[in-house]
Amino acid sequence: MAQTHVDIEHLKRARKRRDYGAIAITIFLSIGALVSLLPLVYLVCHAFKPMEELFLYPPRFFVKSPTTKNFSDLMNITSESLVPFSRYLFNTILITVAYLFLLVWIGTMACYPLSKHKFPGQKALFTTVTTALMFVAAAAGIPLYIINTRLGLVDRYWVYIIPGLANPTCLFLLKQFLDQVPDSIFEAGKIDGASEWQLYTRIALPLLRNAQATVVILTFGGIWGDAGTATTYIYREQLKTLAFFMTTIGGGIARAGAQAASALIMVLPGIIMFILQQSRVMDTMAHSGIK
Repeated sequence: MAQTHVDIEHLKRARKRRDYGAIAITIFLSIGALVSLLPLVYLVCHAFKPMEELFLYPPRFFVKSPTTKNFSDLMNITSESLVPFSRYLFNTILITVAYLFLLVWIGTMACYPLSKHKFPGQKALFTTVTTALMFVAAAAGIPLYIINTRLGLVDRYWVYIIPGLANPTCLFLLKQFLDQVPDSIFEAGKIDGASEWQLYTRIALPLLRNAQATVVILTFGGIWGDAGTATTYIYREQLKTLAFFMTTIGGGIARAGAQAASALIMVLPGIIMFILQQSRVMDTMAHSGIK
């Protein structure tokens, strides 16, 4: 009986230590989450600050007298533009939707044979993909300019879309996620008489939904806020994007409020998408071996 009582006490103490450890980890992660949230909170507050608070010294983190004048000033600036604001917005939406659709479609079609088929050069091809993850976009700037020029993509919508479709990060995520799916599922489909196209559309694509959502979220910000392409490859103002137009809002102190409002407008769509799809993102990262 004495030994049993000692064992029970030991288990109670071990359970308390685990509970204290879980509480400590929760507090630590909560503090980290709050710190990570501060830039977004500051951005929102900054967009609603009146002029006197924008240039207050020392600067104030939270807004004291919120106003929507910054957004009305932004609308007034856009109304003075030679190209309507709606055209910039249309260009951005068109380019973003087309790019994301093609990226997911091409990425899933590429990851399926890499993951579920054996062919000569498969390992070398995937090694090339993983090696490409090491290079930053700036390193390919000159070759990319030459390729875009020779393909005749300059000053066309396609220059926003085609160069970014070769995305090794997205292909890696999709391939690693599909690797977790048992091969027996596809073998059963073959036994039932399914063609390769049916295996891809009816088995692979539905199973890759979470990974597709992650790819969309990870690449959305880059294409939505891409102002560099418009600066380098686009000469006609009618083909430029909302991100480029927002960078042209200058005027110094007089337009500081409009600049703050434009920054919030450009950031919000990506944040909303992530909030709506965050569970799928976490599931993809876990299955892809990314911690």
